[in-house]
Amino acid sequence: MPCRFLEPHFLPLLRLLPPDHALALLRFLPSLLRRRRVSHKALAVCLDRLVSSRCPDVLSDLIADLRDPRNKYLPTPNTCVYNILIKHYVKNGDSETAFRVLDEMREYTCGDVRPNLVTYSTLIGGLCRAGKMKEAFELFEEMIEKDHIVPDQLTYNVIINGFCRLGQVDKARTIFGFMRKNECEPNAFNYATLMNGHSRKGELENLRMVFEEMKSAGVEPDAVSYTALIGCLCRHGSVDEGIDLVREMREKGCKADVVTYNLLIEGLCKDKRMVEAMDLLRSLPLEGVQLNVASYRIVMNSLCSCGDMEKAVGLLGLMLGRGFLPHYAASNDLLIGLCGVGRVADATVALYGLASVGFKPDTSCWGKLVEAVCRDRKLRRSVELLDVLITEG
Repeated sequence: MPCRFLEPHFLPLLRLLPPDHALALLRFLPSLLRRRRVSHKALAVCLDRLVSSRCPDVLSDLIADLRDPRNKYLPTPNTCVYNILIKHYVKNGDSETAFRVLDEMREYTCGDVRPNLVTYSTLIGGLCRAGKMKEAFELFEEMIEKDHIVPDQLTYNVIINGFCRLGQVDKARTIFGFMRKNECEPNAFNYATLMNGHSRKGELENLRMVFEEMKSAGVEPDAVSYTALIGCLCRHGSVDEGIDLVREMREKGCKADVVTYNLLIEGLCKDKRMVEAMDLLRSLPLEGVQLNVASYRIVMNSLCSCGDMEKAVGLLGLMLGRGFLPHYAASNDLLIGLCGVGRVADATVALYGLASVGFKPDTSCWGKLVEAVCRDRKLRRSVELLDVLITEG
């Protein structure tokens, strides 16, 4: 009697079950389906589940089954299965075992198991992240010359990013040129990676050049490309040009995110344009931009540094009202600064608001607050608030 169940019915379960249950189901599937072995698809799904779940013991059991010639329920590994194993070892920093798997693939004598672009891209990426660019480039060349695999934009990007991360942007640029020479046209992702490399080194003119080159090639800049240029402009004091680029993004339907706006806010603060920075904090959430705690802390730190207590108190109210807490050091600086200019009432009210969300001032700050209140015993409300805070804390 034929089985009423088909293997595809169980694939979602393999993806969702706890790792040990997923492996148990995989082992039971042949009996359930009345066939000798599970498919490569089922094996790959289960293996990927175990790799992503970070359960080394269960994963080791499945790998042991794969290596065991006596196993009856698993198919012979194919390229996809080997690639998942390589991804696992690379992710865990075990490049030695990952390369042993590569050697095993090359030695395979039957079937269609052979390294492919995914295999090499994964290994090259692991070497790049470890800063082993010489080995990464040698493997890149080996992929092309030995296995005759043509790299795609993603593989090139792994190499470009690896050199950029080490500050070797000239070498990244050489790879970029090699890419074009081999008729692989760079995409927005490739341009953005190269631009980020120039941005990290503060090479504004080179960054501009790549940005213009990108547009000339007919590649529409994305948010990452714009953000790389905007960040570098702001660090070089050209905030207005950065603001113009954000406007250009809007006109082209390219949405700036919180990372882009934080760079603008930081640039405005660096130029002491605090009113404009505060305006952005107030207006952006109303326009649908989700700011984060860093957005507010950038401005609060700048206000405290330049002693603008009036605006700092206003910003504190805005932050607490939106559920954000200033940085610990900035909170202490704000309270001490308010005491320093005689605004003890504001300091104690601010402290009460901060304490309501878990803030506890450091010893120095407590000393300044108590000293300031003691200097002016007329501040009865301040004394009462401090008394409550001391009692509760």
